Amino acid sequence: MLDLSGKTALVTGIANNRSIAWGIAQQLHQAGAKLAITYLPDDRDRTLSKVKDLVAPLSPDLLLPCDVQNDAQIDEMYGSIAKSWEKLDILIHCLAFAKKEELSGNFTDISRDGFQLALDVSAFSLISLCKGARPLMTAGGSVITLTYIGGARVVPNYNIMGIAKAALEMNVRYLAQDLGSQNIRVNGISAGPIRTLASAAIGDIHKMLHHVQEVSPLKRLVSQVEVGNVAAFLASDLSSAITGQILYADCGYEIMGA
Repeated sequence: MLDLSGKTALVTGIANNRSIAWGIAQQLHQAGAKLAITYLPDDRDRTLSKVKDLVAPLSPDLLLPCDVQNDAQIDEMYGSIAKSWEKLDILIHCLAFAKKEELSGNFTDISRDGFQLALDVSAFSLISLCKGARPLMTAGGSVITLTYIGGARVVPNYNIMGIAKAALEMNVRYLAQDLGSQNIRVNGISAGPIRTLASAAIGDIHKMLHHVQEVSPLKRLVSQVEVGNVAAFLASDLSSAITGQILYADCGYEIMGA
């Protein structure tokens, strides 16, 4: 088993027990990492209550609000981390959003504000989170984000998220170059489709899941825990020479021609 004892990890993007971020958090915890977990705040604190109950078995050191469209809140989050930990070792970026109406129909019908929203939350947020993490990663670090094959190939109904993921993947490469001199590595995991709250918004998602299950060499879908295992590897010293890469964890679907 990987040993992440003494490592500190900030995990973003846990919404419920189907979130890929939840699978990653579980595997980091199992490997011994200390966790800070974020939630998207709302007026009635419903998200806080839900996430708090879910992650309780992981005994996170910190549970922090973070709306990545709010720079002040990002600064406050990192301020809280700096007060609690001497350093930050791992940043997990599992954030993406697009309006549901932008995830079906004609690509030419995408709205300007829908385009800007998807790119802001899904791609620019990695840059802003890395900017805040940089001064805390005093002993180097590992940044891991989640992407999807729809950022490299056309996937029906993925639409604006394909553009957002393409931008995210280039962010991985530019950030890897920018942060490499501080021994901060930046990589992406391109996970196969998983039944999550976010994926439910994609038109005909059930057809996508069935197709991948039929076509992929392993004839099945990847699980949250399996993606979590890849993240734990990338967070560990076993991957110390890997940066700027997109690793596919999709049961081999990426190698197929259809």
